[in-house]
Amino acid sequence: MTSIPDELHYTKEHEWVAGVDDGLTLTVGITAYAADALGDVVYVQLPEVGTAIAAGDSVGEVESTKSVSDIYAPVGGEVVEVNAAVVDDPSLVNGDPYGEGWLFRVRLEGDADDLLSPEEYAALTSGES
Repeated sequence: MTSIPDELHYTKEHEWVAGVDDGLTLTVGITAYAADALGDVVYVQLPEVGTAIAAGDSVGEVESTKSVSDIYAPVGGEVVEVNAAVVDDPSLVNGDPYGEGWLFRVRLEGDADDLLSPEEYAALTSGES
């Protein structure tokens, strides 16, 4: 099983969120669990900067050699930055999902109460194969 960083929060759709405890701008990516399940990522489509998003919205796609998966907004707010490096080199999602493979940053509007703790995410993924 892949390690689950303690400093992040998670969604049931396998996105991670950093910065929940630090401020109003949050970084979003997909988890190592999701990256492993996808296989080799070959294409990433991200939301445009300035886009207003709502929690649960489909805001992009990750395409792998196996399938295409939606990226869901873990929180509501405005997209303030996207990771152009991931668009240029989608393999970063597989190689460093919690670092250089981040996807976008969002200025939080509202709350982030529906996110899972690392322990809750570990329980969720331990039941999946």
